[in-house]
Amino acid sequence: MKKKNFVSLILGTIGGLLFAIGMCMCLLPRWNAFSQGVGIGAVGAVFLIVMLLVRRKMEGKPAIRLSGKAVGTAALGVAGALGLGIGMCLVMVWDRMIPGILIGIVGILLLTTLSPLCRGLTE
Repeated sequence: MKKKNFVSLILGTIGGLLFAIGMCMCLLPRWNAFSQGVGIGAVGAVFLIVMLLVRRKMEGKPAIRLSGKAVGTAALGVAGALGLGIGMCLVMVWDRMIPGILIGIVGILLLTTLSPLCRGLTE
């Protein structure tokens, strides 16, 4: 295993776990840990951003170039993730099954469009 892959694996695992635990703390009212969940989720998001920057540095690429496509792609990803998350909240927290499923499907469709947008369509 190459060093850059190992570093990405470790940072991605730590960031993903912290982010997931933070979101669980926010979404499960029985835990009564919303504020702490936001903090832990934010720390996980910081780990994931650091992983992105470290990975690009190890590959010898510039940090991140902002272009219209990059900003649009990021906005589409955020909109899709929010749609999926709002749909899950509607179903799991507020017992609104049908609207939650419909909003979640819209979020999934938005996230599905990211792959052809980033990679393009090939034969």
